[in-house]
Amino acid sequence: MTDSAFSQDEMAIVRRAYAKQMLVAAGVAADARLEEAFSLVPRERFLGAPPWQISHAQRGYEPVPSQDPAVVYQDVLFALAPQRGVNNGGPSLHARWLHALSLREGERVAHIGAGTGYYTALMAHLVGAKGHVYAVEFDPALAELARANLADLPNVTVIAGDGAEWPRESVDAVYVNFSVERPAEAWIDQLSPGGRLLFPLGVPRPKPSPWGGTHALRGAGLCVTRQEAGLTVRWLGPAYFICAEGQLSRPGAEREALQAAFERGGIEFVRSLVWRESTAPGRCWFTGSGWALSYDEARG
Repeated sequence: MTDSAFSQDEMAIVRRAYAKQMLVAAGVAADARLEEAFSLVPRERFLGAPPWQISHAQRGYEPVPSQDPAVVYQDVLFALAPQRGVNNGGPSLHARWLHALSLREGERVAHIGAGTGYYTALMAHLVGAKGHVYAVEFDPALAELARANLADLPNVTVIAGDGAEWPRESVDAVYVNFSVERPAEAWIDQLSPGGRLLFPLGVPRPKPSPWGGTHALRGAGLCVTRQEAGLTVRWLGPAYFICAEGQLSRPGAEREALQAAFERGGIEFVRSLVWRESTAPGRCWFTGSGWALSYDEARG
């Protein structure tokens, strides 16, 4: 652990202020349970040894001159694997998304694209000792770091594997931290009644960024809920995550159609996800193979 100019009590105050600021920035200041999670989980544990690097969208990575852990409590992206463009994502965005996921104590959640485990740890706090988080990470090195970082949390299982293949049993929530052109079958098929899937839908840039990795050219966060009537959808705003690796990275035949849908606009009006059923194309923002995003409310 890196030495700090602040005492443990002072660092607790820094984390509490950070937690409040992130929730205010996310527009979810009233979520006391989420604020507590942000205030208790030490972000520096999940960033590796300093010098840390901050990601700037247009300028690449810049080193942080200070090695004091207090500097990590700001709303910026820190590098995890800069050569591949993998970062510890923006806290205020994740605060908004975790609020939308609305995890409850005792729930089982699959965290797909867990990185080194920071947001996994937040979810583990939210579901409590009776809940469980399955943290899936494609990169073996990052998965090993996550396993070490989360070793003191008995309600977390870290899995080194392809996120397209998980979860393999029913869960209450799936939280995805990379951009995809379509949801994986397991994310929807293993979603329990009342379960929520939150993922970034997007199309990749034509070529990788000069400083590493391929990120979404256009994208949006979607929260899908399995209800009796079907799969409801709520748009959570733009999202430009790093793109999937493994099975979900393969170029799809529908990429041009998805990009055209983003260019037309209107994804904020999508209300349901149609899965393995026929639908009227004229009522859909996008229609793919075996799935569609519809403007109509979900129907059983």
